[in-house]
Amino acid sequence: MNANLYSLFERHFPRGTEQPFLVVPNGPVVHYDELAATSARIAHALVGAGCVPGDRVAAQVDKHWHVLALYLACLRAGLVYLPLNTGYQRAELGYFFGDAQPRVIVCNAEHLGVVAVLERDATVLTLAELMDRARDLPAQFTTVDRTADDLAAILYTSGTTGRSKGAMLTHRNLASNGLALVESWGFTRGDMLLHALPIYHVHGLFVATHCALLSGARMLWLPKFDAAEVISLLPRATVMMGVPTFYTRLLADSSFTADTCQSVRLFVSGSAPLLAETFDAFRARTGQAILERYGMTETGMITSNPLDGARVGGTVGMPLPGVEVRIVDDHGGTCDAGAIGGVQVRGPNVFAGYWRMPEKTREEFAADGWFRTGDIGQWVGEGPAHGYLRLVGRAKDMIISGGLNVYPTEIEELIDAIDGVAESAVIGLPDPDFGEAVAAVIVRKVGHALTERDISTALRGEIAGFKLPKRVFFIEELPRNSMGKLQKSLLRERFGSS
Repeated sequence: MNANLYSLFERHFPRGTEQPFLVVPNGPVVHYDELAATSARIAHALVGAGCVPGDRVAAQVDKHWHVLALYLACLRAGLVYLPLNTGYQRAELGYFFGDAQPRVIVCNAEHLGVVAVLERDATVLTLAELMDRARDLPAQFTTVDRTADDLAAILYTSGTTGRSKGAMLTHRNLASNGLALVESWGFTRGDMLLHALPIYHVHGLFVATHCALLSGARMLWLPKFDAAEVISLLPRATVMMGVPTFYTRLLADSSFTADTCQSVRLFVSGSAPLLAETFDAFRARTGQAILERYGMTETGMITSNPLDGARVGGTVGMPLPGVEVRIVDDHGGTCDAGAIGGVQVRGPNVFAGYWRMPEKTREEFAADGWFRTGDIGQWVGEGPAHGYLRLVGRAKDMIISGGLNVYPTEIEELIDAIDGVAESAVIGLPDPDFGEAVAAVIVRKVGHALTERDISTALRGEIAGFKLPKRVFFIEELPRNSMGKLQKSLLRERFGSS
């Protein structure tokens, strides 16, 4: 059987026109048969541009349903899809193009000149130009045979340290993860997924759209998140996926009530940690518990709180079907429940390695084949919640002060609970005596005038002295990337010489 991911999607497509695939508010309604026909035409256009199986196709374009058709066209033609953040500029694009060497690049019109200069060997098109080429081509395309281990996509990591790495994702990786999510989250043809995420990232491109494609469900397609628009559309939805910022913005709007989301059976949060305060406030407002899950570019989704059963705030749940997770100490031994260690994962979802970086790939895998995520965590919980994964932080964010390990999440949770604190980030800064000193960067709630002394007083007696912040900084907003991930490296740069 052809292991091409598109063949798997196609087996789940509803036939005929009775079931839309995608609904754009105040715009078109796209049915599954139109999606299939459009992706076939684009596949013919890509082949006409000289693409052969294994070639890379890069896309740096604004969110449009045609971009999904382009992604599917790449799968159908046996090509490797390379989505790029629309915020990337000349230097970043130059690196990605030089590394991946795409055969075709699809970009926004305003970037056409820059991209054409950066990559002279590729065919460079706007999305409109590509669609013009595809318009009169056949609406059928024979899906290219692929093995499960053939590449389907390359996604570059955010590159917070060193060069960005291209994570090679296979047809098996994406298929296994999508099927596990559909099973775990109970997706059916009756679902309507509210999609307000970008589609150059695992969350919006793979997690969200694959759940719809593998269940024959529908999507409400928004170009970006707007709280007022989302609130107006929630009565039409059954599932919403978002980053924590989405939920804090909904809670900040008084028109967001339990009645607003009465039809929604599931709210999912990911891409960044969900504050316990947000989890509790959302449940108090709506009566629903947000389902938090955990994943990475290299692995897709790894764990999830349960659809049926206790959803535990501050945890990312249990391993998904077919996925194994272990926590190991500094010597590689398996940690007992409650002990903190490195999170490692094994399963068909784990990527094939980093593009053209064999040494880096070897470094990231343990001798017995488990992938080192770089996250630090512990198994927590009692009773029905036993065995839930709690993430303590990133290994690179761990602070070693006076030879003692300090886990930022532990301190951040205590700071966030202080009256007047909106959110916080704990970082390590260079210190001549301790090597690293614990520092807290805090965003105050509106109307509060917290001081460094207030923070120190609240924490003293709650945690050991070596964990107490030696410095406290107050800023208006914590730096985050487009998916809501906190960028502590920027905080370390900003306050490192303070």
